[in-house]
Amino acid sequence: MKRKSGRSLKIAAPPGTLIHTGDKKVEKVTISIIDYDQDHVREEHASSVEKCCVFKETSSITWINVNGLHEVSIIEDLGKCFKIHPLVLEDILNVDQRPKMEDFGDYVFIALKMLDYEEDKEAVESEQISMIIGKNFLITFQEGEGDVFDAIRERIKNSKGRIRSVGADYLAYTLMDAIVDHYFIILERIGDSIENIEDELMLNPAVETLNTIHNMKRKLITTRNSIWPLREIIAKLEKAESPFIQRSTAIYFRDIYDHTIQVIDTIETSRDMISGMIDIYLSGISYKLNEIMKVLTIIGTIFIPLTFITGIYGMNFRYMPEIEWKWGYPFVLLVMLGIGITMLIYFRRKKWF
Repeated sequence: MKRKSGRSLKIAAPPGTLIHTGDKKVEKVTISIIDYDQDHVREEHASSVEKCCVFKETSSITWINVNGLHEVSIIEDLGKCFKIHPLVLEDILNVDQRPKMEDFGDYVFIALKMLDYEEDKEAVESEQISMIIGKNFLITFQEGEGDVFDAIRERIKNSKGRIRSVGADYLAYTLMDAIVDHYFIILERIGDSIENIEDELMLNPAVETLNTIHNMKRKLITTRNSIWPLREIIAKLEKAESPFIQRSTAIYFRDIYDHTIQVIDTIETSRDMISGMIDIYLSGISYKLNEIMKVLTIIGTIFIPLTFITGIYGMNFRYMPEIEWKWGYPFVLLVMLGIGITMLIYFRRKKWF
């Protein structure tokens, strides 16, 4: 019996029904905790949700990161511990969720996309990152292991910058900034691929080139759909009146907004280039076809008078004086050769080929 996907199970399900709609990307859900303030930092891996609950009311800043979403019970228990609304938990488990930001009073919920470029597949992979910003805590939910946050973890451990002297909202900013900065790396790799396609298009366009162009177009669509809504999120965070978003941090969100606009502009430019490549490919194919038709037309035109001559002497009349002539056959061949050469010289002078 074929197993139903999470998306099909969600059809007509009651609001707040917790169903994971994505793929199982890790064998076991893991929870890591980094608790810090100006004077200390503590890192551990939680074996149960109960160990996370003790950090709910601490005065220090706590970053709880969940890797893996397929064990719904863990997400549900964590939601009960931190009093997260079931609809928010539903959005966390729905990995096709459009990037968004919502202020629930007791916490701020953010969903956005983290992108990665698979060199082997030459594909852009998208992973949903969900954040819960509360009083002195930040909870992040990832589909699988591996992210772009290692540098931030090192900054916390080594107390680099001001990250250990500010709140959870600044930590959320640094994570979002790392995700947006990684977008530039993705776009650089896409840009390199576009340059390779341009070279191939100029030198030897083929059907495979058109397939490559369409694949690149799909990558850009995936990237655009993941990034375009992010500017709305950043704009809301910059103007948010939530007690969990300090005005001092709103300035930094404005910087992310500028970077996001720059990323979107780069994507739009790349899309225009891809559209132009399709036009160039079609023009190149039409040019090749025209060249072929030109050659065939010239050959056909040359053979018209030759066919006329051979047609005359192919008639079966009894009295044809040239047939009895000793040099008739070589003479006709020379005439036909002369006509062909004369026409080639004429076409060449007209620059028809």
